[in-house]
Amino acid sequence: MKCLEAGKHVLCEKPIGLNAEQAASLLEETQKYPELKVMEAFMYRHHPQWVKAKEWVDSGAIGRLVTINSTFSYFNADPNNVRNKSDIGGGGLLDIGCYCISLSRFIVGAEPNRVAGIVELDPAMGMDRLASGMMDFGAVTSSFTCSTQMAPHQVVHIYGTEGRIEIEIPFNAPPDKACRIWLHKGGNIEECVLPIADQYTIQGDLFSKAILEDKPVPTPLSDAVGNMRVIDALFASSKTERWVKL
Repeated sequence: MKCLEAGKHVLCEKPIGLNAEQAASLLEETQKYPELKVMEAFMYRHHPQWVKAKEWVDSGAIGRLVTINSTFSYFNADPNNVRNKSDIGGGGLLDIGCYCISLSRFIVGAEPNRVAGIVELDPAMGMDRLASGMMDFGAVTSSFTCSTQMAPHQVVHIYGTEGRIEIEIPFNAPPDKACRIWLHKGGNIEECVLPIADQYTIQGDLFSKAILEDKPVPTPLSDAVGNMRVIDALFASSKTERWVKL
């Protein structure tokens, strides 16, 4: 908000805030500065592998979309690390679970109707170190697990009535080597090798182009608010041990 007051465009690292209320207040604030661009930096969406995955889903390459499953984890138990400080947004859901939520909303192209979550807190540091969630989109479901104290791994599977898509390195796509995704269908496997790309550079270029051409940013701030609402609901679900409607 201070950057906006100073007349600056803002590309903000995810998550956009600590909760949906903060994200919504930022969205409201941006209405005062229609000439300035604000975007949450979910860089993965701009990598060619996700463009291809979305294209396969939307074109019906896997039939009707049925469910999405994703895992994202690493091990970091350092109490001095910023990712483990609960008061400033540490914890698995805000750091990496947000990707699993974002990709589900991106691929489905809608917001979930309700969510259910199970969250385990670190007894010493207080932040969530393990979280699993389910999102109900109506005709499509999505489930994920994220952890900050688990063997490092990341993978995404997108299932349809006729096939499935597997994304090998969905989030930390390397900038110096090609990425691979696979379309499994009818007993055959189609491997798609994507060109070497730096997803951060692509994101920066797209944001800059939106500024230079005065066009909407690739990912509107309303999308960031939507993601935070799901995160809030997952925490609430874990506390109440019930599904939470959005």
